[in-house]
Amino acid sequence: MRQSRSRNRIIGTTERPRMCVFVSNKQIYVQIVNDLEGKTLAEASTLSAELQDKATGKSMTEKAGLVGGRIAEVAKEKGVSAVCFDKSGYKYGKRLSSLADAARKGGLQF
Repeated sequence: MRQSRSRNRIIGTTERPRMCVFVSNKQIYVQIVNDLEGKTLAEASTLSAELQDKATGKSMTEKAGLVGGRIAEVAKEKGVSAVCFDKSGYKYGKRLSSLADAARKGGLQF
């Protein structure tokens, strides 16, 4: 219910795509989506080859920071500089704030 209410207000456009977050008990996934065209522009997760070695033995908060930095790098390569942050109904706690701070340090604006 909470997810659908926030999803109705947040729409990713060409100029400002939506950065969608999914957090499971063990992994963190992030996608940058253009909802008007229905395309995923960039993605990063703790399961990606670049982060899997770095993420082993770290806490979920540290993993979230790694994923946030990686999504900022991939977004910059694709030419995306501003996004709408869709936290998918999750509370803005340690994990999401760590991810968002790392993405902001990487150059994403939201």
